Amino acid sequence: MKRSILVLLAASALLLSACSPVTGPSPTGSHSTESPGTESRDDTPLVAFYGDSYTRGTGVSDLSRRWSTTISEQRGWREFNPSVDGLGFVNNRDALGVDLPREIIEADPDIVLVTMGLNDAFAYDRFGDGIRDRIESDFERLTTALPHARLIVVEPFWYTAQRPESIEAIIGWVHAAADEVGADYIPGASRWIQGRAGEMAADGLHPNDAGHGLIAERMDAALRELGL
Repeated sequence: MKRSILVLLAASALLLSACSPVTGPSPTGSHSTESPGTESRDDTPLVAFYGDSYTRGTGVSDLSRRWSTTISEQRGWREFNPSVDGLGFVNNRDALGVDLPREIIEADPDIVLVTMGLNDAFAYDRFGDGIRDRIESDFERLTTALPHARLIVVEPFWYTAQRPESIEAIIGWVHAAADEVGADYIPGASRWIQGRAGEMAADGLHPNDAGHGLIAERMDAALRELGL
């Protein structure tokens, strides 16, 4: 049984990592930045989302239905969402040639919401503690460059009923690194859609409209507890 789970996770890893920014509903260019249909207003908070396909919105019928856009519109936030499919703190970062912390720092947001880590579970055997080091350096980099921004770190998402040791280790590293820099931390997100087939798109890997709706509902509740 353990071998079967490992084979299943390995196959899923290949599919998740293969997702490129042009797979599924594609925003203008390689990134989706401002919320669809929302005009920029300098007097409203700018919120940056540092994430992967689950935050970019792969799997939804329209980007207006992704959870990040939903909670932004609910709060009147301006959304900056450069999230990239298949990306982790380490996984695919060099291969894709992206530096989302740099993009976020250049955007100078009022709030940074981090939802990374899922894809690093598939790179755990290759990079090990290097993932922890990158998590720590990313958080330190963001808080140093954006001293007035509020950093909110979300427990990494997960999707299957089986939970590999790798995701548990990464969750622990993310939580510890968030505490180290004094960031807000939202626990429990790895179980929000775990094993819920009805909330997954046809690929079985990404949340569909219902899945993003569920994430938005739970993220909304968590943010309210933080006073947002």
